[in-house]
Amino acid sequence: MSISLLVIYTGGTIGMVKDRETGALHPFNFENIYKMMPVLENFDYTIDGITLTPLIDSSNVSPAFWIKLAEVIEANYGNYDGFVVLHGTDTMAYSASMLSFMLENLNKPVIFTGSQLPMGVVRTDGRDNFINAIEIAAARVDDTPLVPEVAIYFENKLLRGNRTNKFNAENFNAFLSGNFPPLAEVGVYIKYNESVILKPNFRNLKVHTSLDTNIAILKLFPGISETVVNAVLNIEGLKGVILETYGAGNAPTDEWFIEALSDAINHGIIIYNVTQCKGGSVDMGKYETSVALEKIGLVGGYDITTESAAAKMMFLLGQGFPIDEVKQLLQTSLRGELNT
Repeated sequence: MSISLLVIYTGGTIGMVKDRETGALHPFNFENIYKMMPVLENFDYTIDGITLTPLIDSSNVSPAFWIKLAEVIEANYGNYDGFVVLHGTDTMAYSASMLSFMLENLNKPVIFTGSQLPMGVVRTDGRDNFINAIEIAAARVDDTPLVPEVAIYFENKLLRGNRTNKFNAENFNAFLSGNFPPLAEVGVYIKYNESVILKPNFRNLKVHTSLDTNIAILKLFPGISETVVNAVLNIEGLKGVILETYGAGNAPTDEWFIEALSDAINHGIIIYNVTQCKGGSVDMGKYETSVALEKIGLVGGYDITTESAAAKMMFLLGQGFPIDEVKQLLQTSLRGELNT
């Protein structure tokens, strides 16, 4: 049985090609995918392309974009065995995280990829990223997809999407998964780490499109002022805050700071304690500087990334769950996004 894949081009560097006459870069129409990359004809797959309109720079990604992308996957889910999403790198980790939560009971691969150099540049990394993402999206064992989850493929590594952040703006190796091993590594062979890949549950796909963006990210730094903290915590309509703390979840012990957080929590704002570190986990109570945070009711984020924490909070708040249930689910692994 022939495998069919859908490539969804959303914008970004990877889709830019050079005009032969002017030398200017312009977006390629991925609906003509075989014309652009004849090498794809060597695969025994049917590969279709669709271009989202309008194309966007990934810096302009928004909840409306995520909803559109999820709906495209939902509309085509029964017709294809896997999906490759071409996306700008700057916010790819946010989009991959969000799609992992929006696509409940996902049993097919949704592989995000992109590039640091345009496809139309001789030294582009886009060609290899694209071809390998295609092969991974098509990989099956006993007619079951090998990677039935949302993932990011970049520079020889396949990473769980909601475990990933962009850490380098210039190197081809642009993404990091500090707390979770690669799902696959690509060399002469593609070596899948099957023990850590999510297993299919064979339930019907359920797509969630209700998202609540009434959240904020507050990153601590030495010298942060009471004015700044209160300005964030008193935003009108605020429902949740991602608090980027130091190390294992530590923060200043100043009385004004603890009182500001406590007052916000008492007013129904959820404060999610996430480490600024690219590796390691929040462990509230391990050090004296986090004992007070635990006492006043901050929610520990364990080893979740900031990108995934923001996506998860928007997703959970959008479902209309009671506050206590949101807090519990923030500490529960829903799509493999954290280890407790």
